[in-house]
Amino acid sequence: MKTREIHPARRVRGETSLPGDKSLAHRFALVASVADGVSRADNFPVGADCASTLRCLEGLGVPIIRRNGTIEIEGRGFGGLVAPNRDLDAGNSGTTVRLLSGILVGQSFSSTLVGDASLGSRPMGRIIEPLRRFGADIQADDDSHLPLRIRGGRLRAIEYRLPMASAQVKSAILLAGLQAQGTTVVTEPTRTRDHTEIALRESGARIRVSDGRIEIDGGVPIRSRSVSIPGDVSSAAFLIAAALAIPNSELRLTGLGVNPTRTGCLSLLERVGARIVLDKLRNDGGEPVANILARSSTLSMMKVHPSSIPTLIDEVPILAVLGTRATGGFEIRGAGELRLKESDRIEAVVKNLRAIGVRVEEFFDGLRIPGDQKIEGGTVSSFGDHRIAMAFAIAGLLSKSGVTIEDVGCVDISFPGFFELLDRLVEH
Repeated sequence: MKTREIHPARRVRGETSLPGDKSLAHRFALVASVADGVSRADNFPVGADCASTLRCLEGLGVPIIRRNGTIEIEGRGFGGLVAPNRDLDAGNSGTTVRLLSGILVGQSFSSTLVGDASLGSRPMGRIIEPLRRFGADIQADDDSHLPLRIRGGRLRAIEYRLPMASAQVKSAILLAGLQAQGTTVVTEPTRTRDHTEIALRESGARIRVSDGRIEIDGGVPIRSRSVSIPGDVSSAAFLIAAALAIPNSELRLTGLGVNPTRTGCLSLLERVGARIVLDKLRNDGGEPVANILARSSTLSMMKVHPSSIPTLIDEVPILAVLGTRATGGFEIRGAGELRLKESDRIEAVVKNLRAIGVRVEEFFDGLRIPGDQKIEGGTVSSFGDHRIAMAFAIAGLLSKSGVTIEDVGCVDISFPGFFELLDRLVEH
């Protein structure tokens, strides 16, 4: 088991770009696989999750060329995928399983999706139920867990109201609807990340979005496209937090995706006093992109409103760490979904904070941290979760005596080279 010791920092300073946003990369690859023609993406992330998506697509007969951070995907159209000769292994990637299922239900063959032990514990019933409404045959352990055994076929359009806010479930339905006869309608209770809608629209799908209602017409061929994947704003949050919390720090991050459905963390930080500036805003492939400058700041209490949780769900671990430095601390409720991520992130954050000397109160759907606390230091676990590992790396920078993180190999899921980048930007 690989460990990493993080020493207290004197300041953070520098300028850097970041790996491509994996949420965008998954969706680019999946849509490209059923497009007509060759699609190309620059700055495609090399993390394990996106590699799982590419490996599954290759198992379905999709030709993919990788070279120097660029990939080319030869789309097979709706009917050009082939039956895999082995199980499709999604590794640790829930996005791969849930979104790819939306494509597989419309195919004329059977396939089986599997994953690692962590992914096997995550609920899949939330996609099984709506995909069955299309007429798909899906079987799963306990009707909810991997492996998913999918027998594809002709689909009929559905209307579906999401019982919970979930971009992955919404995306699975839209990808199935793309292949169904008629117009599929999805209604979401709270706005979630809309990368799938953008990717489909930019590829020529007939899709309409209005007030939480998304309509997609089935049977419309989609075209290939070329994009540059912007840097991952969720990964940027760890570095931004370090720059805000450590005195005399200034950090510039270039070419980040700033889709409003993903920047709830930045909005919250700005409301509580963070000195964050966005500039050079532009559009790339339908997605807004900008540079971000973050400087040392004094933060007031950070309290997350339930309606904003979908826009910052991935950043909760680092917000909790940063909340130890806020004058009023940090509080989040209504975030029970965090218990169903790569780890139980509520439990993981609470256990780790207590292990390094921070007082924290745990709830079934969130946590509360009193502000103005000192992080003493100690040893924590990543719980096999990349976002927990990176959040507590930043805790190490803020600590008095350093933090040792156990099992840091999981960081390669989303941010290979994260610790090396920290070494370059941080002065001790």
